[in-house]
Amino acid sequence: MIEFIHPADDSEARLRAHLPAEADTVGLGAALARALQPGLKIWLQGNLGSGKTTLTRGVLRALGHEGKVKSPTYTLIEPYSVSRLNLYHFDFYRFNSPDEYLDAGLDEYFAGDGVCLVEWPQKAVPHLPSPDLEIFLQPEADGRRADIIGHTDAGQTCLIELAKALRGANPTPVPD
Repeated sequence: MIEFIHPADDSEARLRAHLPAEADTVGLGAALARALQPGLKIWLQGNLGSGKTTLTRGVLRALGHEGKVKSPTYTLIEPYSVSRLNLYHFDFYRFNSPDEYLDAGLDEYFAGDGVCLVEWPQKAVPHLPSPDLEIFLQPEADGRRADIIGHTDAGQTCLIELAKALRGANPTPVPD
Protein backbone atom coordinates (compact mmCIF):
# COMPACT_ATOMS: atom_id res chain seq x y z
CA MET A 1 0.00 0.00 0.00
CA ILE A 2 1.29 3.45 -0.95
CA GLU A 3 0.03 6.66 0.64
CA PHE A 4 1.05 10.08 -0.62
CA ILE A 5 0.32 12.60 2.12
CA HIS A 6 0.27 16.28 1.24
CA PRO A 7 -0.72 18.36 4.26
CA ALA A 8 -3.19 21.19 3.64
CA ASP A 9 -0.93 23.62 5.53
CA ASP A 10 1.82 23.33 2.87
CA SER A 11 4.24 21.68 5.28
CA GLU A 12 6.47 18.86 4.08
CA ALA A 13 4.72 16.29 1.91
CA ARG A 14 5.55 12.68 2.64
CA LEU A 15 5.01 9.22 1.27
CA ARG A 16 4.45 6.01 3.21
CA ALA A 17 4.95 2.59 1.65
CA HIS A 18 4.39 -0.88 3.10
CA LEU A 19 7.09 -3.27 1.86
CA PRO A 20 6.11 -6.89 2.61
CA ALA A 21 9.22 -8.48 1.05
CA GLU A 22 12.83 -7.62 0.22
CA ALA A 23 11.83 -7.43 -3.46
CA ASP A 24 9.44 -4.60 -2.56
CA THR A 25 12.32 -2.64 -0.99
CA VAL A 26 14.37 -3.20 -4.15
CA GLY A 27 11.32 -2.04 -6.13
CA LEU A 28 11.07 1.13 -4.07
CA GLY A 29 14.73 1.77 -4.87
CA ALA A 30 14.04 1.25 -8.58
CA ALA A 31 11.17 3.74 -8.45
CA LEU A 32 13.40 6.20 -6.59
CA ALA A 33 16.02 5.86 -9.34
CA ARG A 34 13.47 7.19 -11.86
CA ALA A 35 12.87 10.24 -9.67
CA LEU A 36 16.50 11.20 -8.95
CA GLN A 37 17.98 14.48 -10.08
CA PRO A 38 21.63 15.54 -9.88
CA GLY A 39 22.74 16.99 -6.57
CA LEU A 40 20.16 15.31 -4.33
CA LYS A 41 21.21 14.51 -0.79
CA ILE A 42 19.23 11.57 0.61
CA TRP A 43 19.47 10.35 4.17
CA LEU A 44 18.65 6.69 4.80
CA GLN A 45 17.49 6.17 8.38
CA GLY A 46 16.91 2.86 10.12
CA ASN A 47 18.43 0.30 12.44
CA LEU A 48 20.82 -2.44 11.36
CA GLY A 49 19.10 -4.73 8.89
CA SER A 50 16.27 -2.30 8.13
CA GLY A 51 16.90 -2.31 4.37
CA LYS A 52 19.05 0.77 3.69
CA THR A 53 21.58 -1.08 1.52
CA THR A 54 18.81 -3.15 -0.10
CA LEU A 55 17.07 0.09 -1.13
CA THR A 56 20.36 1.43 -2.50
CA ARG A 57 20.85 -1.80 -4.46
CA GLY A 58 17.42 -1.24 -6.06
CA VAL A 59 18.43 2.29 -7.07
CA LEU A 60 21.71 1.14 -8.58
CA ARG A 61 20.23 -1.85 -10.43
CA ALA A 62 17.57 0.41 -11.98
CA LEU A 63 20.32 2.79 -13.13
CA GLY A 64 22.15 -0.08 -14.84
CA HIS A 65 24.80 -1.11 -12.30
CA GLU A 66 25.44 -4.84 -12.64
CA GLY A 67 28.16 -5.35 -10.04
CA LYS A 68 27.92 -6.10 -6.36
CA VAL A 69 26.34 -3.50 -4.08
CA LYS A 70 27.59 -3.59 -0.52
CA SER A 71 27.33 -1.27 2.40
CA PRO A 72 30.43 0.94 2.61
CA THR A 73 30.71 0.41 6.38
CA TYR A 74 34.50 0.06 6.24
CA THR A 75 35.26 2.22 3.20
CA LEU A 76 32.87 5.11 4.11
CA ILE A 77 31.99 5.63 0.45
CA GLU A 78 31.28 3.57 -2.64
CA PRO A 79 31.19 5.73 -5.79
CA TYR A 80 29.20 4.67 -8.85
CA SER A 81 28.97 6.22 -12.30
CA VAL A 82 25.65 4.96 -13.59
CA SER A 83 23.30 5.98 -16.35
CA ARG A 84 23.06 9.75 -16.21
CA LEU A 85 24.37 10.20 -12.66
CA ASN A 86 27.32 10.00 -10.36
CA LEU A 87 26.02 8.34 -7.22
CA TYR A 88 27.85 8.19 -3.90
CA HIS A 89 26.78 5.67 -1.26
CA PHE A 90 28.01 6.61 2.22
CA ASP A 91 27.89 4.72 5.51
CA PHE A 92 28.91 6.54 8.69
CA TYR A 93 28.04 3.70 11.09
CA ARG A 94 31.62 3.38 12.34
CA PHE A 95 32.04 7.07 13.20
CA ASN A 96 32.75 7.60 16.88
CA SER A 97 32.51 11.38 16.53
CA PRO A 98 30.87 13.72 14.00
CA ASP A 99 34.30 15.30 13.51
CA GLU A 100 35.36 12.15 11.63
CA TYR A 101 33.24 13.48 8.74
CA LEU A 102 35.49 16.55 8.58
CA ASP A 103 38.65 14.46 8.96
CA ALA A 104 37.58 12.28 6.01
CA GLY A 105 37.29 15.33 3.70
CA LEU A 106 33.93 14.34 2.24
CA ASP A 107 32.50 17.85 1.68
CA GLU A 108 33.44 17.85 -2.01
CA TYR A 109 31.01 15.00 -2.71
CA PHE A 110 28.11 16.91 -1.20
CA ALA A 111 28.96 20.17 -2.99
CA GLY A 112 28.79 18.69 -6.50
CA ASP A 113 26.01 17.39 -8.69
CA GLY A 114 26.33 13.76 -7.63
CA VAL A 115 23.50 12.03 -5.79
CA CYS A 116 24.48 11.22 -2.20
CA LEU A 117 22.76 8.32 -0.41
CA VAL A 118 23.80 8.36 3.24
CA GLU A 119 23.39 5.55 5.78
CA TRP A 120 23.71 6.52 9.45
CA PRO A 121 23.72 10.28 8.71
CA GLN A 122 23.08 11.17 12.36
CA LYS A 123 26.66 10.12 13.13
CA ALA A 124 28.00 13.02 11.01
CA VAL A 125 25.60 15.76 12.18
CA PRO A 126 26.12 18.75 12.54
CA HIS A 127 28.78 18.72 9.78
CA LEU A 128 26.80 16.79 7.18
CA PRO A 129 24.70 18.95 4.81
CA SER A 130 20.95 18.76 5.42
CA PRO A 131 19.01 16.27 3.29
CA ASP A 132 16.71 17.03 0.40
CA LEU A 133 14.94 13.73 1.01
CA GLU A 134 14.88 11.51 4.08
CA ILE A 135 13.83 7.87 4.05
CA PHE A 136 12.99 6.10 7.31
CA LEU A 137 12.90 2.29 7.12
CA GLN A 138 11.31 0.36 9.98
CA PRO A 139 10.63 -3.35 10.42
CA GLU A 140 7.02 -4.40 10.88
CA ALA A 141 5.47 -7.78 11.66
CA ASP A 142 4.78 -8.37 7.96
CA GLY A 143 7.76 -6.69 6.29
CA ARG A 144 8.91 -3.13 6.65
CA ARG A 145 7.57 0.39 6.31
CA ALA A 146 9.19 3.28 4.48
CA ASP A 147 8.34 6.85 5.44
CA ILE A 148 9.77 9.34 2.97
CA ILE A 149 9.88 13.09 3.54
CA GLY A 150 10.89 15.84 1.11
CA HIS A 151 12.62 18.63 3.06
CA THR A 152 13.55 20.99 0.21
CA ASP A 153 11.98 21.98 -3.11
CA ALA A 154 14.24 19.45 -4.84
CA GLY A 155 13.24 16.82 -2.28
CA GLN A 156 9.54 17.59 -2.71
CA THR A 157 9.88 17.29 -6.50
CA CYS A 158 11.67 13.96 -6.10
CA LEU A 159 8.96 12.78 -3.71
CA ILE A 160 6.18 13.64 -6.18
CA GLU A 161 8.03 11.90 -9.02
CA LEU A 162 8.61 8.88 -6.77
CA ALA A 163 4.91 8.70 -5.94
CA LYS A 164 4.10 8.84 -9.67
CA ALA A 165 6.60 6.07 -10.41
CA LEU A 166 5.15 3.89 -7.65
CA ARG A 167 1.57 4.39 -8.77
CA GLY A 168 2.25 4.45 -12.48
CA ALA A 169 0.36 7.75 -12.80
CA ASN A 170 -0.31 10.93 -10.89
CA PRO A 171 -0.77 10.09 -7.21
CA THR A 172 -3.91 11.02 -5.37
CA PRO A 173 -2.93 13.08 -2.33
CA VAL A 174 -4.15 11.73 0.98
CA PRO A 175 -5.15 14.56 3.37
CA ASP A 176 -3.10 14.72 6.54
